[in-house]
Amino acid sequence: MIETIQYKTLNWHHISKPSDKDFQYLQNNYDFHPLDIEDCRSKVQRPKIDVYDDYYFIILHFPYFDKSNKFLITKEVKIFWGKNYIITIGKSHLVVKELFNKAKKTKKFSGELELNTSDALLYIILEQLLKETLIIIRNIGDIVNIISNDLFAKHPKKIIELISVTRKNIILLNTIIKPQLRLFTKFESGEIKGFAEDMEEYWGNILDYYQKSWDLTEDYQELIEGLSKTFDSLQTNKINEIMKVLTFFSTTLLPLTFITGLYGMNIGLPLQNRPESFWVIIGSMLVIVILLVFYFKKKKWI
Repeated sequence: MIETIQYKTLNWHHISKPSDKDFQYLQNNYDFHPLDIEDCRSKVQRPKIDVYDDYYFIILHFPYFDKSNKFLITKEVKIFWGKNYIITIGKSHLVVKELFNKAKKTKKFSGELELNTSDALLYIILEQLLKETLIIIRNIGDIVNIISNDLFAKHPKKIIELISVTRKNIILLNTIIKPQLRLFTKFESGEIKGFAEDMEEYWGNILDYYQKSWDLTEDYQELIEGLSKTFDSLQTNKINEIMKVLTFFSTTLLPLTFITGLYGMNIGLPLQNRPESFWVIIGSMLVIVILLVFYFKKKKWI
């Protein structure tokens, strides 16, 4: 179903659940390239901007938390951008749907940019998407700070889970943001001219959003890698301490086990018929323990 909002000569069409009938309507009325229509049918595409004489076709990716609000997933935004229209297609990012619904009710957008061209509308959509992306990235940053503060706490399972989830989310952010930096460089450089004049500063602002998102993502990636290595070192050191204690007890008990095993044999042994033999053996074992403890401390092994 195609929903439409009209601002003077500017139209914003939004198709949340496109059908074959909708795609046929677009091809018949706007003469879009069949490959672009085919891309709209597919769910996963690489970010790109296809340039034609009378329109642009844009596919962009933005992060979004899943239903558990734990893992990031990729949301595609597909846009046909013409001189007098913007067409958004598919189950796009929630921001696009909210913007459309808000515009449908109020017939206007808040912001300093006057909405009278398709370039201005596209800018508003992209700006809102990138603001939401920055909020998500800062949420990831908050989790990195939590990991840093709790690194020495006695809850290793929780820390391991947080580190693993955060690393996965940061990797996804990398795969989303990095390839799109090159795309928006084309806007600021003028390679993508658009249909309105004096938009260079606005496209530069969009690129600044992307650059800021990328810088934050790189910073958090370095931090989480450093925290992960620190945590691994702490756990390795803790395991070594445990193994040291266990080795000490094993080494101490080894000669005692030998003595008790020897005197448990059914053969004739020294002192076995004398009544004080029990205390002699106990005393000998105690002396061995004291000597071993003294030796380990001298070697600084305990």
